[in-house]
Amino acid sequence: MKVRIDADASEEEARATAAALARHAVEEVEVYVGDEEAPAVVHTADEVGTAVPADDVGPTDREIELLEEIARIEGGGPEKYKERLDEQGKLFVRDRLDLWFDELLFEDGRFAEFDADDQLPADGLLTGGAEFEDRTVHFMANDFTVKAGSMAEKGVEKFLRMQQRALETGRPVLYLMDSSGGRIDQQTGFFANREGIGKYYYNHSMLSGRVPQICVLYGPCIAGAAYTPVFADFTIMVRDMSAMAIASPRMVEMVTGEEIDMQALGGPEIHTKQSGSADLIADDETHARELVAQLISYLPDNCEETPPQADPVAPSVSPSQLDRVIPTDPNKGYDMRELLDCVVDADSVLELKPEFGPEILTAFARIDGRPVGVVANQPAARAGAIFPDAAEKAARFIWKCDAFEIPLLYLCDTPGFMAGSAVETEGILEKGKKMIYATSSVTVPKQCVVVRKAYGAGIYAMSGPAYGPESTIGLPSGEIGIMGPEAAVNAVYANKLNAIDDPDERAKREQELREAYREDIDIHRMASEMVIDEIVPPSSLRSELANRFAFYETVDKDIPSKKHGTVL
Repeated sequence: MKVRIDADASEEEARATAAALARHAVEEVEVYVGDEEAPAVVHTADEVGTAVPADDVGPTDREIELLEEIARIEGGGPEKYKERLDEQGKLFVRDRLDLWFDELLFEDGRFAEFDADDQLPADGLLTGGAEFEDRTVHFMANDFTVKAGSMAEKGVEKFLRMQQRALETGRPVLYLMDSSGGRIDQQTGFFANREGIGKYYYNHSMLSGRVPQICVLYGPCIAGAAYTPVFADFTIMVRDMSAMAIASPRMVEMVTGEEIDMQALGGPEIHTKQSGSADLIADDETHARELVAQLISYLPDNCEETPPQADPVAPSVSPSQLDRVIPTDPNKGYDMRELLDCVVDADSVLELKPEFGPEILTAFARIDGRPVGVVANQPAARAGAIFPDAAEKAARFIWKCDAFEIPLLYLCDTPGFMAGSAVETEGILEKGKKMIYATSSVTVPKQCVVVRKAYGAGIYAMSGPAYGPESTIGLPSGEIGIMGPEAAVNAVYANKLNAIDDPDERAKREQELREAYREDIDIHRMASEMVIDEIVPPSSLRSELANRFAFYETVDKDIPSKKHGTVL
């Protein structure tokens, strides 16, 4: 088959035309540009069509015309904008889809704005269905070569249809974002309408907890475009490429006088360390896909299904080493990740928001192939005390795990909630309340392990005995008390100790009081009083947890009948 296209067509357009025709042709396809005598592209058909008569084996002129139109649409916006992608190290959107999806099942609205006077292929927004890691998902992806990925009437309509269909299908949604926001010069017809851009966030709210919503940012997402990533359950930003903010640096300067660049305003470092609005930073586009592939492996398609299980894998470190991770000195720090390595399946830990509120570790992992959400105090960061950001991070994670039926494992080693004027100003009571509320309200199976310190309200937030865990397990290093021995002795006996004139006698008496207090909060006393369910040898913690999570898999819990709680 020989096809001739416009003389001003680019080589990429010629290739796209040849590839599109080859999917339907039964012979070699040659594409000629303008009056050139030699073909610009030669493409061999991959398949032989069987639905055409033997005496007319090629596509009709009408079909060829349609295929040429599709090829032009799939070519995207003007060439100069594609060159900008190369400069920024970004993929063209359709190349991005090729990277992401095992198979693109279909696309909706490809001909949006086909009749527009301006060059607006697909109105700059691609939506459809695809196969991703053996899962069927909805997707949307901005085409930055079309008006910088901005949103207008037809693209908004496609976005809304995709969201509404996701509510009906119960399949996950992937948002591949690279948008400068709404097209201000075309706002009539999509900004404030009932079915306009504002409906995005209504639909996000309806989808929340119904299906997983995962967002990857590939560029600066400003104003309305920035709300999709923060409404998503999980957000990944690409280093040196993506950003999000309520207003652009130019607008910020106009309104406040502040001069700031986009990365300092809302780059990955800002949102993974300070605001907590993003979960992870990807090094590049390929890494972003890898992170989402790992993330979705823990999640069900929707709230009515159970999380996918994997084949069991032994821990990367022998469980026999677990007790060696925990220092004998109760005030010495250690990395809780090292303990996790002795408990969970090897290479199964995906930590989220690792640099935001680092005093609490939140991660997905597997125990004997079963997905669990891990909420663990981190003694390596400020002794594992619970600060406001850490409490809020934990609350959000706990809530998401409950929404998608992922059991929770709490690993408790904390001196409690941090005190002081600074944390009061930052809302320690308000944010601590959210963590306790989330822990109280979830209905998935929970296991609480008292690793070492469980002081003050820390044992409440970490799903201690009063918070309905299926089990509260102690390790021999565990302690449960209102406060630690040093603080308790000072609080109760300060006057009596100060009355002892002899320094040696005073120190001796203080040590005696500490030891007596430590016996009172020791995990053996807690087990003797049936405060906890069991003390287990550290080397058997993994098998103990595996058995308990399996045993309680079908537990049926509910909360009191009400419309909803009042804590947000």
